[in-house]
Amino acid sequence: MPNRLAQETSPYLQQHADNPVDWYAWGPEALAESKRSGKPILLSIGYSACHWCHVMAHESFEDADVAKVMNELFVNIKVDREERPDIDQIYQTAQAMLTQRNGGWPLTMFLTAEQVPFFGGTYFPKTARYGLPGFPDLLKRVRAYHDEAGGEIREQNAQLLAALARTGPKASGAVAMPDRGAIDAAFEFLKQSFDGENGGFGGAPKFPHPESIETLLRRYAADGDRDALSMAAFTLAKMAEGGIFDQLGGGFARYSVDDEWAIPHFEKMLYDNGWLLRLYADAWLATREPLFERTAEETAAWVMREMQSSEGGYYSSLDADSEGHEGKYYVWTPDEVKALLKPEEYAVVAPHYGLDGAPNFENVAWNFIVTGPVTDSALLESARKKLFVAREKRIRPGRDDKVLVSWNALMIAGMARAARAFGKPEWLASARRSLAFIRQQMWKDGRLLATYKDGRAHLDAYLDDYAFLLAALLEAMQASHEPGDLEWATQLGDVLLEHFQDAQDGGFFFTAHDHETLIHRPKPGHDNATPSGNGVAALALNRLAYLTGEMRFRDAAERTLALYAPQIARHPAGFGSLIATLEEMLVPPRLVKLSGPEDAIAPWKAMLDAVYMPATMVVSQPGASSVNALVCEGVTCLPPITSEAALRETLKIPTIASS
Repeated sequence: MPNRLAQETSPYLQQHADNPVDWYAWGPEALAESKRSGKPILLSIGYSACHWCHVMAHESFEDADVAKVMNELFVNIKVDREERPDIDQIYQTAQAMLTQRNGGWPLTMFLTAEQVPFFGGTYFPKTARYGLPGFPDLLKRVRAYHDEAGGEIREQNAQLLAALARTGPKASGAVAMPDRGAIDAAFEFLKQSFDGENGGFGGAPKFPHPESIETLLRRYAADGDRDALSMAAFTLAKMAEGGIFDQLGGGFARYSVDDEWAIPHFEKMLYDNGWLLRLYADAWLATREPLFERTAEETAAWVMREMQSSEGGYYSSLDADSEGHEGKYYVWTPDEVKALLKPEEYAVVAPHYGLDGAPNFENVAWNFIVTGPVTDSALLESARKKLFVAREKRIRPGRDDKVLVSWNALMIAGMARAARAFGKPEWLASARRSLAFIRQQMWKDGRLLATYKDGRAHLDAYLDDYAFLLAALLEAMQASHEPGDLEWATQLGDVLLEHFQDAQDGGFFFTAHDHETLIHRPKPGHDNATPSGNGVAALALNRLAYLTGEMRFRDAAERTLALYAPQIARHPAGFGSLIATLEEMLVPPRLVKLSGPEDAIAPWKAMLDAVYMPATMVVSQPGASSVNALVCEGVTCLPPITSEAALRETLKIPTIASS
């Protein structure tokens, strides 16, 4: 019989619905059962595209003997970290404090009935190996410790809660705003950590770090710094030609296990691709590099083909595994490729994708990477189409088809920005479909719900949902005029101020004031796999202030920046989103308002969309009888500009930029 998880919206939880484990989802029922029974809580956190989560599930959670021990000794709670990032943040931090080791997934934590963790780790094998104890033995030892060391656990719990409380930033008197020095320091740090041979920052495992690439591109736009542009463009090129990019189907995997971007961890996440799509569009505007255009086109095509539901929302992720093996869907052997292609096609494909070299995946297969130039583009294209069609017939990796507001918002922003840069109305239409879906299904009574699947939206939304959606709306507004956009954006800004803002210290909590009470309330400012909610909120609210004239939004952004000033000073490169906010605090964003008949505005807008100006917002107001542009720097506006040439001259746009 399926357990309770069969009723959940999370595909990850549903994957465990047939386990013999007596799983609960996080909620009042599970927490009350722990208190009633006296059993501690075994909290297992993961997500559907997580390879080691699958391994632990197959080894332990599907095993009747292991499940019997779990059920006898613990109240077992399964959490999808993508639906409950609030819970995941808390217990990842606690795990690091308790073990002095990095966290990850699956996260395995043991809690008292009061939800305070007293022991934990990540993956545990069923039988002892990798220097780790076997899971059934560990369960018995942890339960014995819980029952016998109550005083020690209570003392440790008090220390842990105090340590968690200290992780949040606190305003200490009159904190000075960061200055230009923080921007320079972030750039210097990125220069020092830059991999000049392979691109990117640091070594394996190698993540894209889009926040760092964006910091470099923005520096180039602000100062004309060619070194910054060179580092960003080199990294983006290496990634686009590497195995982290799906050379046949488009889209980026989560990270590379090596320094050269050759072998990825094959899961594809919506959030990575939304942010990277935006960066490839920006980098193309700055360089006109054809590789960046092709990469953006293939990523957008993948998103619309495989990641957008018929209702309009974007799905969350694709699994790394298929048929029980990571990467099996994506890799090839030369014999498989030869069997599908003409000899002349293979002669082009083999040296281009590395099939004429040694296998690069587990010593037996080839993951396509660009290793040589294109010798015949027509033959390469015909070969790619044949290989793609053949790959489509393989057993596909699983898809997590829940819709998350925050991740959708990152993709909406990416699609809208790329649509402007490349003049692709179908990409904008895709972004607008997702926006319409969120508004219809996940915006209820003036508040957002975080997740949706199979006709059901639920869970209170988080800071990232509101902040990322506000930023996405500001991107969509620049791509096309829709009358309701600014009003909705203002409502989102008001919710941020009313329900998330820390009135005492500034900044924004990750959860709303009326959210479920947990053992800690995070207020994250550091960028991670997704940008910081505080950073995105501050940047978007500052821009919203200039669009609406409502300076309460700018004040909230300023207080946020001031709150994180000490942390930014210590590690500026970790706060790319807040560094971008700082740039637009020091030099207010420029606003260009176009008015006039829609067809007459179009060439003016096309000229502006063809230039990389990250600190400029362009909005249009069709309807007036004559065309003009109002250019405002902060709260100061120039007289209306009535010719395209004069606007080009005012904004110092070179003629070549509109070609």
